Amino acid sequence: MMGSHRQSSMFRRRWAKFKANKRGYYSLIIFSILFIISLGAEFVSNDRPFLIIYEDQFYSPFLKSYPETTFGGDFDTEADYRDPYILKKITSNGNRAFFPLNPYSYASINPNLDVPVPSVPNRENLLGTDDRGRDVLARLIYGFRLSILFGLSLTVIGTLVGILAGAIQGYFGGRTDLFFQRFIEIWGSMPELYLLIIFSSIFKPSLLLLLVLLSMFGWMGLSDYVRAEFLKSRNLDYVTAAKAMGVGDATIMFRHLLPNGMTPVITFLPFRMSGAILALTSLDFLGLGVPPPTPSLGELLAQGKSNIDAWWLSLSTFTVLVGTLILLIFIGEALRETFDPRKV
Repeated sequence: MMGSHRQSSMFRRRWAKFKANKRGYYSLIIFSILFIISLGAEFVSNDRPFLIIYEDQFYSPFLKSYPETTFGGDFDTEADYRDPYILKKITSNGNRAFFPLNPYSYASINPNLDVPVPSVPNRENLLGTDDRGRDVLARLIYGFRLSILFGLSLTVIGTLVGILAGAIQGYFGGRTDLFFQRFIEIWGSMPELYLLIIFSSIFKPSLLLLLVLLSMFGWMGLSDYVRAEFLKSRNLDYVTAAKAMGVGDATIMFRHLLPNGMTPVITFLPFRMSGAILALTSLDFLGLGVPPPTPSLGELLAQGKSNIDAWWLSLSTFTVLVGTLILLIFIGEALRETFDPRKV
């Protein structure tokens, strides 16, 4: 009971210390709001209505496909909700359709353009279109969500593997530590980019393939910090007493030693996530990332490079990418100051 109260009190002190860092605190709020909005991207930017009330029946086209005949059309194919004929059907006689604020999805093309693509920003496409006539704003929203989710996944996997590897090395030491260190030296010297190129040519490119390949190398940096913390703490009196009482190694490692060694893990999380986002963006820019038409910040940057005159492609993508990384860096700096034992 006292331990729980002590941990709660420590959490409150650290949270108050984090809030005192205004730059990191407000960066966390802004990043959280943007991420939550992107999670509901289908409600913000979509070429399908998120709700249709037709003849007292409710339909959700962004969750399920409906044929034209459902709304009085002539064909059994999927309804095109931007077709004036279908749109008139679902909005006449008291029927209603609720469209998102931006009526484009990441793969939908604007067929009404009267200028060559990529087209400049206008009222229909607030940030213009790319070289295929797709709405840039929609691709930024979906691409931002994809980048954040990929960064979170890669960070979580790399952190878990790094903690496990570092904990085993630091706790057992000796030959176990020596073997792991030599393995890390060999594994870390492998050409990661060449492996990505080879696997991309053998297997069909996918987000899962990228996640697996990058996770194979993304754990090594963190394992060194966890190893150092365990090496420093494994011979302390309370660890020796726990061993004498017959407490298992796993319990000592993850219940007693790990909480004391979590400071470097937590403080490095935002920086590791920003590195994962940059890795995905770089691979997409080089054409080694996710397959088309998956929305990607790196693919938009590559289009901006190929279309120098289309300034809106590079500028909007650069703003989103740099803004995201700045927010994560500010959060990471605030966490580092919060958990710094030298700053009470």
